[in-house]
Amino acid sequence: MDFFVHETAVVDEGAEIGEGTKVWHFSHIQSGAVVGEGCSLGQNTNVANNVRIGRGCKLQNNVSVYEGVELEDWVFCGPSCVFTNDLTPRAKYPKGRAGYVHTLVKEGASIGANATIVCGNTIGEWAMIGSGAVVTSDVPAHALMLGIPARRRGWVCECGQVLDAGLACPDCGRRYGEDGDSIAEIEG
Repeated sequence: MDFFVHETAVVDEGAEIGEGTKVWHFSHIQSGAVVGEGCSLGQNTNVANNVRIGRGCKLQNNVSVYEGVELEDWVFCGPSCVFTNDLTPRAKYPKGRAGYVHTLVKEGASIGANATIVCGNTIGEWAMIGSGAVVTSDVPAHALMLGIPARRRGWVCECGQVLDAGLACPDCGRRYGEDGDSIAEIEG
């Protein structure tokens, strides 16, 4: 076994876990789930059936990734952030897999503690969702999203710092330019 699973965690038959991944206390990885290399799944995380999690992802304590949610590489999910997968759930009338709405979190995005991601939306590369925010629409790459409902309040660098008014990073020096409703790094 080239990954670590704490003795209190449960990994169902048919789940795949990548090399170097760590699954901590009381977590559950369900059948058909694929978790990439070098991930860390904190205490009490749940990865549902058929979920795909890329490499290098970090899920803090109490995160549940439900069927219909996909995390690309290097995604950060803060403690107790919430994903949904059904826009109109009813206990008496369950729809099952056919009713799940796909949510995509693209490479490098970060989701803060207690944020809620409503299903059917895409969070762009390197976007940052603030703690407690509620995402109800697609999020552009590098967007800093805050509030309820979440609105863009700025732009963030790939390294995580908020960009200045000239779209330059005060820490790493990367520079960005306008690209429609988003921004993109300027090479060179």
